[in-house]
Amino acid sequence: MKAVGYFVEGLRANGAERTLDRQTERFIAFCAEHGYQVAATFVDTEGGEPESGFRQMLGFIGRGDHGFLLAVVDGVEALGEDAGRAALRMLAIEAAGAAVYEAEGGEEAARALVSRRNGEHGGESASGRVRAAMRQRAARGEALGRPPYGYCVGPRRRLEIVPDEGVVVQYIFRLALEEGMGVRRIAGRLNEEDIPTRRGGRWSMAGVRDVLRNRAYLGAYARFGVRVPDSHPALVAAADFRRVQEAMAERRTGGAARSLHPFPLSGLVFCARCGNRMIGVSRRRRWTTRDGERRAAAHRYYQCESRANRSACSYNTQRAAELEERVRGLLAGPLDEPARLPRANDPEAWTRELEDELARIGRRARRNRRRVERLLDEAARGDLPIERLKTLGADRAEEQRELDEETRAARERLEAQRCEREREAHVQAARERLLARWDELAVEERRALLREVVDRIEVDGDETRVLRRP
Repeated sequence: MKAVGYFVEGLRANGAERTLDRQTERFIAFCAEHGYQVAATFVDTEGGEPESGFRQMLGFIGRGDHGFLLAVVDGVEALGEDAGRAALRMLAIEAAGAAVYEAEGGEEAARALVSRRNGEHGGESASGRVRAAMRQRAARGEALGRPPYGYCVGPRRRLEIVPDEGVVVQYIFRLALEEGMGVRRIAGRLNEEDIPTRRGGRWSMAGVRDVLRNRAYLGAYARFGVRVPDSHPALVAAADFRRVQEAMAERRTGGAARSLHPFPLSGLVFCARCGNRMIGVSRRRRWTTRDGERRAAAHRYYQCESRANRSACSYNTQRAAELEERVRGLLAGPLDEPARLPRANDPEAWTRELEDELARIGRRARRNRRRVERLLDEAARGDLPIERLKTLGADRAEEQRELDEETRAARERLEAQRCEREREAHVQAARERLLARWDELAVEERRALLREVVDRIEVDGDETRVLRRP
């Protein structure tokens, strides 16, 4: 197994500076102690491009061709000065495909963050007493926190079945077992049949996945390391639950190659029907021919996010290669003007708009961090398991990644806005580079150049409209 190290110049923890040499020594010692092979190291230096080392590390991990990877930081402080930012960066690394650990103490970063959050709200002694009391309640089988879908908390603090929801849980497992459906198709079926979630909303892939993975449906209550068998009525047989986990593991293994083929139009292409983003989707098919030969094929699409996750939009799916080639052809011709109103006799209007855009992105980023901090607070109180924190936080990490990309792009455009001629030359140079070296460019470089030239791409069936940057 391999490990990558991430170091930050000028890192301070507990009032003391941790030099790059010291961080490197701890990383090497961690690898030696736990038997990991050093795969690579990445550094963010003072005065350098912000977070360039961190982005390089994410790209390295996301390639997916290194085998099992572990990302090691000297301490969670290396991920961010505040808990929300540190949690988002930890979740981004996890989403790229690597678990995150601290070199100091060898603790999983997620648990270290929760412990630190706990300390921020009352100190270790108070939190320890709270956890001890909750552990005692868990040992008695008393439900803590929000009950899983399908159950409610009864008078004796035990989980009791909610009949309407319990039927849906069993239906979800039946669709997975008897019809071999994945989480996407199950969510679609539930939404097609107008079966609401507990809050009356539409089912998402994450919601279905949480149901299929929740061991509470076996009738055993587990919390704080305490497991109480037969604490409440089961909704799913153990054999059925095991078969579903095996099927989901096989699907994950089959889709592991997705990270090898990123989507260059990600974040730029939108559904012209509902206005939502279109996300990259990779799917694999396996079949056996009449001659008994087993075959497999991979297909890549851009699909409306509303349709993919919640079946809320009409069918708007584009084959990735065809859409990318169509966009490439449109780039060679005149592009539509951006969807913004021109400001006559006001040359500074575009600059002000970019500054306003950066302010809006900043507000969205702060809201996103606050949401992650609330998840950390729930985990610190013991109301949210660590794995559930990661599941719920994955969407927040993806949103932060998009916000960071939007911030970088807006700042670069603002820099290039010094004069109209310079800006036009900048965009034209990026466009020419795209057209001349489209097939040679790495996906990330192609995506960055597209963001320089293209404001958004609107797709509806065979109709595609490319809007240029102002």
